[in-house]
Amino acid sequence: MPPPVRRIVVDRAPYVAPPRQRGEAGDGDGARTLAQPAARRRPGAPLAVAERMRMDAVWLAYGTNWVVRDVTLPVRQGEVLALIGASGSGKTTLLRSLNRLTEITSGAARAGSITLDGEEIHTLEVNELRRRVSMVFQQPNPFPMSIFDNVAYALAERPGHARRRRRRSPELKQAVADALHRAGLYEEVSDDLERSALRLSGGQQQRLCIARALAAEPEVLLLDEPCSALDPISTATIEELIVGLRAGVAVVIVTHNLQQAFRVADHVAFMHLGELVEYGPSEQVFDRPLQQRTREYVSGAFG
Repeated sequence: MPPPVRRIVVDRAPYVAPPRQRGEAGDGDGARTLAQPAARRRPGAPLAVAERMRMDAVWLAYGTNWVVRDVTLPVRQGEVLALIGASGSGKTTLLRSLNRLTEITSGAARAGSITLDGEEIHTLEVNELRRRVSMVFQQPNPFPMSIFDNVAYALAERPGHARRRRRRSPELKQAVADALHRAGLYEEVSDDLERSALRLSGGQQQRLCIARALAAEPEVLLLDEPCSALDPISTATIEELIVGLRAGVAVVIVTHNLQQAFRVADHVAFMHLGELVEYGPSEQVFDRPLQQRTREYVSGAFG
């Protein structure tokens, strides 16, 4: 026997949605099939762009397995570069190579060239490189200390600040406040900087980690899925922050969220099975991709 019919009484006639037009989300014509994001978060005037890093014919391996193959990309201040692709495409490995974090893994190897301001990064002292090329990870990782000390700890890496970190000089207090301002967190925590950083919300902890990275005055900021563990409101706040930061620091972000990449990135690099399939302005990659694999990925055919 079929289940009984349940009738719902409404106070107005139902709304009938108009037919979908070609090119809208869900259309099968191979054009853009992502739901159109609300707006790209861009200030009015274009920013000055300057290249800070460059990858030339980069190959990366773990043992005998090459996980990144022959990638050439620029990293520019004044722009956000998004690395997109399915899991296992090599984008996080490529990101971690920019400040030599891949070296932590036994058996890691690299071929090709990665330069920072024209200088090969393997000629730089590794701690100095990681001060200049800072990284924020997928999960917020504040130190188990106060909000103030989290940022002050990073300030010790800046030239001339090591001796000042343990005494609360006016200069140190101002530097901590400046970093928190840049991360969009100061107004929320300024009345209690001695509070444990572990008591902050997830979104606040991630912005504190960004403030800590910015305190060292890096030239490049690497973000590995910085919003994947956050709620939509915190995600929107950090996306606004990322777009605002690109004026003073080159930003590279790895994200699985294609709409996030469209919202924040100036240029997008699509990777698949370790290869760079397509690189170009965000609008071109998402709206007019040149490669079939890119069209299939941004339309949701795989990934």
